[in-house]
Amino acid sequence: MNNNQPDRDQISDIRQALRRPLPGLAGQMQMMPQPRPGMERGFDPAHCPREGGVLLLLYPKAGELTLVLTRRADTLHHHRGQVSFPGGAWEPSDADFVQTALREAQEELGIQPETLTILGTLTPLYIPPSDYRIYPAVAYTPQRPDFRPDPCEVALVLEMPLAELTSGRNIHTETWELRGYPVEVPFFEVDGHKVWGATAMVLGEFRALMCSAAIPSPQPLAEQTP
Repeated sequence: MNNNQPDRDQISDIRQALRRPLPGLAGQMQMMPQPRPGMERGFDPAHCPREGGVLLLLYPKAGELTLVLTRRADTLHHHRGQVSFPGGAWEPSDADFVQTALREAQEELGIQPETLTILGTLTPLYIPPSDYRIYPAVAYTPQRPDFRPDPCEVALVLEMPLAELTSGRNIHTETWELRGYPVEVPFFEVDGHKVWGATAMVLGEFRALMCSAAIPSPQPLAEQTP
């Protein structure tokens, strides 16, 4: 038996699920703070926010399909110290938001775009506090990247086994005070860090996609050698 077969089968299932109608807002709302900070002022459909791409990258680690997150440096202007996906603002030289996500992942973590396979995209999400609309791309690489974080942007690299996401066992909810109001905040706990807000909402849609498509739980897999 080929030890990589479970890996290939699951990645194929995820690719096919991304080609079907997405969970969209319903999936995102499962991890949305209530009430959502910044939404009290409403959203003008004619408003043109800044836009960017983020990367949800899957790869094998220690026999499990895993995804990478980063804790943003405390010196950054937006969302400092929070956990996020690799990603950033669209630039005129980017062909699309997928290329934005790949370029930013290379700049932040040293991930080589040519080693990745794009599986599809998730639903765009507007972030009121930073006035950004993000476009999530889902990608896969058959071996764990040699992460080389840029200290100006990344304080810490976090890795979450996909089994933790799909099981929901690391989902919690707390009441926080945000902008002077009590807010019920759902979050994923990853190595003692709370993943909330837009990042959790994107993960919420991806989790809903996995569940609605009845994609089997990750099986042990082998990391390919170069």
